[in-house]
Amino acid sequence: MSLKPGLTFREKYIVTSEYTAKHLGSGGVEVLATPAMILFMEHICRVNIDNLLTPDQTTVGIHVDVYHVKPAPINSEILIEARLLEVDGRRLIFYVAAYLEDKLIGYGIHERYIVNKKDFIQRIK
Repeated sequence: MSLKPGLTFREKYIVTSEYTAKHLGSGGVEVLATPAMILFMEHICRVNIDNLLTPDQTTVGIHVDVYHVKPAPINSEILIEARLLEVDGRRLIFYVAAYLEDKLIGYGIHERYIVNKKDFIQRIK
């Protein structure tokens, strides 16, 4: 499968205590933390795109612009959706969204860049 705009991925996640604002320190209540929601959004993009790349390639996150508009309580199940909007060479731009049941709880843009794993690690040494 090639990387073309419109490619869409969906995955469910459970809001366990380790993903709450209280646990992560981003807030004082036991609801889905914004950093955890972003983690789920990045994860769904990375895992699904990496499966379409050659074994020597991966993607790295380069930009996140996300709104967290409604809470999700601890132990709830959320759905994360990622849709590839644009492929610009090795740069990939996604629309990402999070849902609790049928309610939109977060949305935004996430960008990733395709890199050669070995070359990437060599550059940071």
